[in-house]
Amino acid sequence: MRAPLSWLAEYVELPPSATPRAIADALIRIGLEVETVDSLGSDISGPVVIGHVLSFEEFVAGNGKTIRFCQVDVGEASPRGIICGAANFAAGDKVIVALPGSVLPGGFAISARKTYGRLSDGMICSARELRIGDDHTGIVVLDPDAPIGADAVKTLELRDDVLDIAVTPDRGYALSIRGVARELAAALDLPYRDPADEAGPCLPAEGAEADADQVWPVRLEDPAGCDRFVSWRVGSLNPAARTPWTMRRRLWACGMRPISLAVDVTNYLMLELGQPLHAYDAAKLRGAIGVRRARHGERLVTLDGVDRPLDPEDLLIVDDSGPIGLAGTMGGASTEIDSQSTEAVIEAAHFDPIAVARMARRHKLASEASRRFERGVDPTLPIIAAARAVELLARHGGARPGRPLDVRTEGYRPAPSPIRIRSDHPDRVAGMHYGEQVVVRRLAQVGCEVRRDGEALDVVPPPWRPDLTDPNDLAEEVIRLEGYDRLPSMLPRAPVGRGLTEEQRRRRLVGRLLAARGFVEALAYPFLSADV
Repeated sequence: MRAPLSWLAEYVELPPSATPRAIADALIRIGLEVETVDSLGSDISGPVVIGHVLSFEEFVAGNGKTIRFCQVDVGEASPRGIICGAANFAAGDKVIVALPGSVLPGGFAISARKTYGRLSDGMICSARELRIGDDHTGIVVLDPDAPIGADAVKTLELRDDVLDIAVTPDRGYALSIRGVARELAAALDLPYRDPADEAGPCLPAEGAEADADQVWPVRLEDPAGCDRFVSWRVGSLNPAARTPWTMRRRLWACGMRPISLAVDVTNYLMLELGQPLHAYDAAKLRGAIGVRRARHGERLVTLDGVDRPLDPEDLLIVDDSGPIGLAGTMGGASTEIDSQSTEAVIEAAHFDPIAVARMARRHKLASEASRRFERGVDPTLPIIAAARAVELLARHGGARPGRPLDVRTEGYRPAPSPIRIRSDHPDRVAGMHYGEQVVVRRLAQVGCEVRRDGEALDVVPPPWRPDLTDPNDLAEEVIRLEGYDRLPSMLPRAPVGRGLTEEQRRRRLVGRLLAARGFVEALAYPFLSADV
């Protein structure tokens, strides 16, 4: 999981003195494995500014490649002429321009030089050339309100530090900015703001009835494989709407490639909240969306273009035409969002971790979605993530939201079972004194609900922590957040013994008497039959 510090800082009030290395060390102390800290944009220097493409002239070079000679306004008295080989922009777009005298990552110095018979007075940059992402299919096109001539590094926040975290299987919640930010806040004992709370204004009223014409129907034929499924229909989506710069920059920083607004929104929220989402082109769907196991002989072409034979144990997303996706793993090509899509259906569901894990391994298809589902996803998130997706599509793509359909099975259990624990249990496990106040505070930072009941605490673990099942798990949370380095380096005092029992004394006496007479004790194998 790659986590940009600028993104984490939106939900944790980091002090100015908190350096990237200190933040990484704090996470390591509480058990998150931070492998590297990457400093994006640190090796960009010189004049790198925001430019406005006024016009361009296309011509075919001697090698057959189509080249554009652009007139770019960079906030100076006159525009600059710049050669560019990309074709993913139009006149009027805002771009990032490296002027002569600037140095890009890798020591690439920019100067005015003659190329293709024209003088190129700078360079229009791609994400890879700036080393903010791996996308080299075209240049970076900015939002229309980007200020012409402004320092691109500062205005666009091209400099950022990114933590690369190796998430262990029991810490699935840390595959999200939400989870890492919560851990960071607990590690540094700082206030935390939950990004899931931002969906509040978008959520429908509890118990509100939805107009049948506004919802997309859902049928759950396998309640064991999927206990909650949210579908949310949106219309009037502008297919040409561009993904906002901040969203694209964060996707690049996290190792993902921006594709289109609808797809980028689902990926962005998966990274932010930890809830995988999928967007279907509503015009390509046939009837209700369903969840069931595969049938004999069925096949599916997934988004990666592979035609996959399906196993009867595969958990599928289907419509009336047949399979349209591998549940929690990858969607099908037949219903994908494309450049003409104006109506979409957002899927947010809670799938069985074991079913998703087995299917992903069966198809050798480890996707970002399957990594999260097989580790366990917060079952309360589907409606929250879907609401955030709809709100972002409405804000940036002009979409008109319909109403959500939230289907839950009888087996849906969002709240884990409460755990009863003595307030001094972490003390006895660690061999040092914490006190009830510290125990309650640390468990609350994890997300637990804690109620005092005499000398005991009734603790309800958060829904995103299925690994918390007994008092020792809760004690471990207190100990790791307080710091393993605080544990005393001395042997614990042995409890006063009560001596051997009467039966033990008799057995040892008989053993000594027999040994004194020359007998040797034979230790039998306990799992063998008495006849052997």
